[in-house]
Amino acid sequence: MALHEPRVAAEKREHEPKSMQFDLFNDSHSVTLRNDVILALESGHVGAARAAWQTLRQHYPHDDCLAHFEVLIEVEEQRTLEVFPDHDAMREARLLLTQSMEPAAQASLGQQSSAWLRKRWQELARRAVGLAYRADRAQDHAAPAWMRAGQWQAGVDATASIESWRRIPTPLSWMLQARLKLQGVQANWGLLAELAWMSPQLLQVVFDQTDDPILLALVTKFELNFEGAGQCRDLVWFPAWILTERPALASALTQAQASQHREPEQAMRVLLELLGLERQGRQRDVIERRKTLRALNGALYAAYLATR
Repeated sequence: MALHEPRVAAEKREHEPKSMQFDLFNDSHSVTLRNDVILALESGHVGAARAAWQTLRQHYPHDDCLAHFEVLIEVEEQRTLEVFPDHDAMREARLLLTQSMEPAAQASLGQQSSAWLRKRWQELARRAVGLAYRADRAQDHAAPAWMRAGQWQAGVDATASIESWRRIPTPLSWMLQARLKLQGVQANWGLLAELAWMSPQLLQVVFDQTDDPILLALVTKFELNFEGAGQCRDLVWFPAWILTERPALASALTQAQASQHREPEQAMRVLLELLGLERQGRQRDVIERRKTLRALNGALYAAYLATR
């Protein structure tokens, strides 16, 4: 028996690589056929994409990507570049993109999905060019579509076309988000303060989407150190708190336009006055304005005193 064992082992080793090579060939072939579909979709050749999909289905009828590819191809076959006649048409196309095309693209196109989807958002934005802003249909406007496409300057331009955009929380949040991408936070402290006073919830959305390192560091420190309710609405005090942490930003925050003059805005204005009075050495006036600050918000007053 011992004499036969090496031969049996050799036969086993001889068969294993062939099986593995066969599996690798199958995997390679299916990947090639998938790539044919992807390349056709990327180049906009819908007919070629349909033909490549049929070939993939013929050879691999149970391929995981078949159903996802079919969704993308069917939508592309019905694709149009005509402008939307109304907000309902925009909404229908937007939901088709977010609920059907995005999941299908992410499941089947791999790394190419992001670039492919950005082009779809660009097309959506161009088709929405004639739609006016409506507060009840805010997402059915060109500005957020441009930003989903990563076209930040186009997002700024589309938002700027909205009458009184700086007085409306949602367009203001769009403008701040886009400008943070284009300019960074230093040029946009005024807009940030105005949005904090109007809608701390939308400011939180902007923070969740930004990658500005200076801003993110300050937000993290605020969340750790500010003794508020520990909720999103604390952000209404963020512009005033910034002055306790970074007094040098006083001139940048003076760019904030007057809002509704509620306590958080009053607190920031009081802190701006305090910084000026301290520089001038006017101690009696400093004491009086400190009392005003303490009455507006005890946690903010404590943060101010901690730096003195």
